[in-house]
Amino acid sequence: MRTLKALLAAASLIFASLAAAQDLKEGRDYTVIATPQATEAPGKIEVVELFWYGCSHCFDFDPLLNKWLKNLPKDVVFRRIPAIFPNGSWAPGARIYYALEATGQLDKLHGEVFDAMHVDRYNLNDPKVLTAWLTKKGIDAQKFMDAYNSFAVQGKVQRSLQLTKGYGINGVPALIVQGKYMPATGAAGSYEDVLVVVDKLIAKVRAEQGKK
Repeated sequence: MRTLKALLAAASLIFASLAAAQDLKEGRDYTVIATPQATEAPGKIEVVELFWYGCSHCFDFDPLLNKWLKNLPKDVVFRRIPAIFPNGSWAPGARIYYALEATGQLDKLHGEVFDAMHVDRYNLNDPKVLTAWLTKKGIDAQKFMDAYNSFAVQGKVQRSLQLTKGYGINGVPALIVQGKYMPATGAAGSYEDVLVVVDKLIAKVRAEQGKK
């Protein structure tokens, strides 16, 4: 009896996912990436955000995204990728992100980097300004800069460049679901609407996989 109930519950959730996905229209609500990219969490549905610390739209979007992440379903994983385009002008922001990650300061300072650049108008692309700001925040600036200039961080920066190209984005913030679906951020309306589309794309992937 318990097995039957579990099967019925699973079927109900699959049908609910199908119903949510049916509201989507390719070309209007989302696009399919020409070359789908591999995900990094087998068995999970992956949502990726590509962003740049210097982007005012990313700054506006970040609080909404963080609120959305508080209710992330158990079968969904999320990761950020600092976007870099071929001219390399966004590379310093990517190095900041990965150095924060390497030094265990990402959760604490990710949002504060946005504030420093968009509210306080610090040019954190300048290493001298960056180290002064880090010291003000009580961070070991030398340890951070060692990570910032490390081979490991540089490798991640190069990977970000490759992924930015692979996803085929032309601006940020950009969200990617399961390595292949991109909500139409320009046409969806508000950022809240974009996240609604992301939820529907998650449901679409769930239905495609036949999972609850």
